Amino acid sequence: MSKNENIDLYRHLSFAAVGGFFGAYAILCRCGILASAQTMNLLELTINALQGDAAAVLLHIGALVLYVGGTMLTVLLPHYFGVDMRRAAPVIDALMCVVLCFIPADANVILSLYPIFFAMSVQWSSFSGARGFVSSTIFSTNNTKQASLAFAQYITDGDRLHFKKLRFYVFTLLAFHLGAAIAFFAVKLMGTQGAWVNIILAATAYSMVVCEDKYLSLIQDEDEEEEIA
Repeated sequence: MSKNENIDLYRHLSFAAVGGFFGAYAILCRCGILASAQTMNLLELTINALQGDAAAVLLHIGALVLYVGGTMLTVLLPHYFGVDMRRAAPVIDALMCVVLCFIPADANVILSLYPIFFAMSVQWSSFSGARGFVSSTIFSTNNTKQASLAFAQYITDGDRLHFKKLRFYVFTLLAFHLGAAIAFFAVKLMGTQGAWVNIILAATAYSMVVCEDKYLSLIQDEDEEEEIA
């Protein structure tokens, strides 16, 4: 059983690769815009509103609605329909990859990023980390911050727990940027059709979720047997 102890970490890293792919794909294919979060979208919405560009404002509002809607669905679907979002999230990632492949290369930049806004909001809201650490799989800012803090704390007191934390966040960053590197070559070879490649990463993430669920079920069964004994 010990070989599966890190299954939540493997699941986390597999989703980080998916997130890295989506982030790099958006930047490479859509004028350098990152569609994994809302910071840039909301800033551009504000600027466009001040400039009086109503059409652009509506497009940014659409991206915001999709992001908020995706986040809310991770609560509403399990509550009302019993949907397992841990398994639904990678399926949504894969479906949004398919949608991306049918959006023309010359389509409006913001509109063409709608699938990524939606997919990343669902993924981020469905998975918050692993190994007891809170960590995003769709952007790197806080992961970089936490790795830096852990490194500084390890230098000051030598506590192995800080080193464990440092290693976790470094691995997350490496997985995220591995996904970004895969996106680079996929886009270089296939253009906007390179999104097909991310379906493989999403399928890997799904398999990790299944493995993690099986492992947790096995642990629960063993605990129940011990209680009975």
